[in-house]
Amino acid sequence: MSLRRGDKQPSAVADAAPAVRKVCFVSETWHPEINGVTHTLSHLVDHLHQRGYPLQLVRPTPDEGGTDPRMDEELQVRALPVLDYDGVHMGGVMPARLKAFWQAQRPDVLYIATEGPLGMVAVRVARQLGIPMVSGFHTNFDFYSQHYILLRVVRPFVRSFLRRFHNKTAITLVPTRAQADLMADQGFKRVEVMGRGLDTASFSPEFRSPELREEWCAGSDQSVALHVGRLAAEKNVGLLIETLEALRAANPRQIAVIVGDGPLRAEMEKRLPWAHFAGFQRGEALARYYASADMFLFPSRSETYGNVVIEAMASGLATVAFDYAAASELIRDGHNGVTITLDNNADFIEKSKQLAADPAAVCLQGEKARERVLELSWEKIGVLFTHYLHEAQEVKDA
Repeated sequence: MSLRRGDKQPSAVADAAPAVRKVCFVSETWHPEINGVTHTLSHLVDHLHQRGYPLQLVRPTPDEGGTDPRMDEELQVRALPVLDYDGVHMGGVMPARLKAFWQAQRPDVLYIATEGPLGMVAVRVARQLGIPMVSGFHTNFDFYSQHYILLRVVRPFVRSFLRRFHNKTAITLVPTRAQADLMADQGFKRVEVMGRGLDTASFSPEFRSPELREEWCAGSDQSVALHVGRLAAEKNVGLLIETLEALRAANPRQIAVIVGDGPLRAEMEKRLPWAHFAGFQRGEALARYYASADMFLFPSRSETYGNVVIEAMASGLATVAFDYAAASELIRDGHNGVTITLDNNADFIEKSKQLAADPAAVCLQGEKARERVLELSWEKIGVLFTHYLHEAQEVKDA
């Protein structure tokens, strides 16, 4: 059974499979790199690994070396730096090498998570060998191409390239219904919705830390505005800076905490010398940062989903975000957060100021936000992912 546009997505799909099949992941980014793609892939791998699926990985050689212990087999390929995007690599591999790897250790289905050189070679070789493929649409290349030289050059061709790339796979998975409908209108075939999960025990108001707030010099009556994410142009950090400056001008006691790193961190520290910059945080430390703040500012317009939005909501934060991706699906404006019409920067700043000045609304919206995301789970997403992998196999065998 295949879900088509407009069909209702099953809340739970039988996790049983006719036989355990080997699944190969192909991605140009992988743990321990910190981004939304690796976050999602790690949860999907955990789901399959815990259920006894033999797993295989093709990825660029990591800077720190080593292999992923969850993998039965791993092929590491040449890591190619991305021009003017520090810390990110593409994968370079000759088709003959990848073909020999899969002929010797053939997977039954591929999940191709990235559309770079490695993904393109993987699609070509898999088609030659008759290996079924599922692809994921994890990165908004149309938006990224506005900010990076290499992508800017090819921007006029990005959408047609992506359509050809994904239409060569059996199924393309996207995180929201709005994204699926848009891509279907643009000629993408067999687009299905697979959202994102959340461990609500790992992100909770229970992690609120008086000690951490004391480090920020935040009294019980002071508002703490938090942002979590990569500090780079495509994340719209210019608007984040303007918003925090406006909050500080309206209330000199306003506290700002910024978790993350990136090429624009130095500029942000210069513009916001009063803010607290925490760098990357993981695990329980990250959970404490979320829970110890009061409101969450997320001005990015480049997300396909936005995992940090649901993490903030689970932590009991009132979130201000543009009305798309995860925020559009989960936030009801004025009830469990604030959503802004896309590209209305002035409204983003003004609504952030209004929320920060209303502690009662911050508290109530934060409570409602957590209630809204409690239904999300990675278990459900893993079951659905498994369903689509087997469906791709069935289509190939038909």
